[in-house]
Amino acid sequence: MKENMFSIIIVIVLIGTAIFFVEKGNVNQPNEKNPNDTTNTQPVRNNNVTVVDGKQIITIDAKGGYFPHITKAKADMPTILKVTTRGTFDCSSALTIPDIDYKNNLPPSGVTEITIPPQKAGAKIQGLCTMGMYNFKIEFE
Repeated sequence: MKENMFSIIIVIVLIGTAIFFVEKGNVNQPNEKNPNDTTNTQPVRNNNVTVVDGKQIITIDAKGGYFPHITKAKADMPTILKVTTRGTFDCSSALTIPDIDYKNNLPPSGVTEITIPPQKAGAKIQGLCTMGMYNFKIEFE
């Protein structure tokens, strides 16, 4: 009887642990899909782009990936990319943007400003962690 009860308790603990980790892995920013989803179904955002004093400011959050995944921006305009970290200790803190030769470790918390020269319409800039697990894309129109 004791062996059966012990086995049942172990099974319940294992199932509960599995459910906890599966649910924890599915937590993302509101209205965002999994950043590891390589299908082209990621939502496109424009509300993370503002224009101030003739410069375009794009805000990206870095923690467990980059959010939003795809941003539409204006072409032929000076651009500042602001990458915000809040307790970021995963690989998304090691940011690489090959198109502008940028590679740097972001602080665990804070805002890092990166200057992007004006881009032609149709240009796309991709940022990714150094492991290539997480990425974001800025499409200039």
